[in-house]
Amino acid sequence: MEKTPSYFVTREAPARISAMSRETKLIVVVRDPVTRVISDYTQTLSKRPDIPSFESLTFKNRTTGLIDTSWSAIQIGIYAKHLDNWLQYFPMDQILFVSGERLISDPAGELGRVQDFLGLKRIITDKHFYFNETKGFPCLKKAEGSSKPHCLGKTKGRTHPNINPEVVQRLRDFYRPFNMKFYQMTGRFFGWDD
Repeated sequence: MEKTPSYFVTREAPARISAMSRETKLIVVVRDPVTRVISDYTQTLSKRPDIPSFESLTFKNRTTGLIDTSWSAIQIGIYAKHLDNWLQYFPMDQILFVSGERLISDPAGELGRVQDFLGLKRIITDKHFYFNETKGFPCLKKAEGSSKPHCLGKTKGRTHPNINPEVVQRLRDFYRPFNMKFYQMTGRFFGWDD
C-alpha cells in the first residue's frame, strides 16, 4: 500500500503505476472542489501568511469573474480531467472514489465501501470512532496497538478564512459542469452542487 495525494493529479502517475502493476487497486478520496480549494489556501496561508488574497488567486480578472485555472489549487478540483487520464490505463472497477464528506458524516460506512472494494472482511464499524468536537470530525477511539485515541494531526481541522459568498458561488458555477461529468464517469453522485 502507498499513499500520496498528488498521484491523482500527476500526469505521469497512471502510466508509471500501470507499468508496475496493471492489477493495482486505486483509492482516491475526493471532496467538494470548492471546499478543497479553500482548504488548500488555508494550508498554504498557515505556512506563508504573506501570500495574496484568496480572491486575487481565484480570478484572472475579477471584473469578468474569469477563474484562473493556472492556479494549481483550482486545477486539482477538476476531477473529471484527472480521471480521464487514469482511465487510459485502469478500468473503472479498479478505482474507488471515497467521499471526504461521508468520511466525516459516516466514517464506518465509507470505510465499509473501502473494505468491500479491497475484498476484506468488514471489521471497522461505528464503535471504532468518536466525534472530536475540537477538530470537527471523527477520530479513532484507539490506534492499533495503543490504548490512546488517535486523531489526525494539528494541520487537519483548521478554521477556514471567510470567503466572499459571491466568490464561493462563482467557484460553484465553475466546477458544476466538471462535477457533473465526474458523477457520470464514476456512477456516483457526491452532492457538491447543492
